[in-house]
Amino acid sequence: MPRKLIGGLILSVGIYAEVERQKYKTLESAFLAPAIILILLGVIMFIVSFIGVLASLRDNLCLLQAFMYILGICLIIELIGGVVALIFRNQTIDFLNDNIRRGIENYYDDLDFKNIMDFVQKEFKCCGGEDYRDWSKNQYHDCSAPGPLACGVPYTCCFRNTTDVVNTMCGYKTIDKERLTVQNIIYVRGCTNAVLIWFMDNYTIMAGLLLGILLPQFLGVLLTFLYITRVEDIIMEHSVTDGLLGPGTKPSVEAAGTGCCMCYPI
Repeated sequence: MPRKLIGGLILSVGIYAEVERQKYKTLESAFLAPAIILILLGVIMFIVSFIGVLASLRDNLCLLQAFMYILGICLIIELIGGVVALIFRNQTIDFLNDNIRRGIENYYDDLDFKNIMDFVQKEFKCCGGEDYRDWSKNQYHDCSAPGPLACGVPYTCCFRNTTDVVNTMCGYKTIDKERLTVQNIIYVRGCTNAVLIWFMDNYTIMAGLLLGILLPQFLGVLLTFLYITRVEDIIMEHSVTDGLLGPGTKPSVEAAGTGCCMCYPI
């Protein structure tokens, strides 16, 4: 039941966020739309949890098996996705950088991406996807642009002093300069590498997080399998008992159908 409620909550938050995002939407990539990810995650969690709750209430073998298979498939997909991302690490990084560049092109039009990018650049002390020059992809920051933002980066790329007032013009005229020239003014490393380095530096936290995500699913598959086995044994025992009592005796097993759709006897 808690899993079902969590799935419904995530779905609701995702729908609300996507409705708000549509007002400013300029990007087509689902990768850059956390609201869509929340909606999909919420739908999957809600459906799987609903099947699990209904199956446990009715002790229906069909639903129990469906719940186990769906949960197992989700677990396998997660594991395969992680392994593929590690094996094709360079391609994964290129994919992330390409999507970040697409987001940078519409930085001032898509508030969803803007908020995420500003947060990442400030917290991870980085700039752009691959490096700070990615900001030249934005029409306002391109060096050929006529405005004051030309050849500059957002102030979230700048080194910050907590005692000073934020200087929103600190990143001006930096894109066309070499790394050594601007490395004391702005962060020159890209956010993709910065985030990956943070993951590796905090591998214990990430391992605990992954364990917290994967272990409940594995236990869910295992316990569901054991429960299915137990229900099948009880149904078989009652079927044998009814057969020994004779054809005139009322069966004690209530079945929703035949085969896997038989329910636990009440």
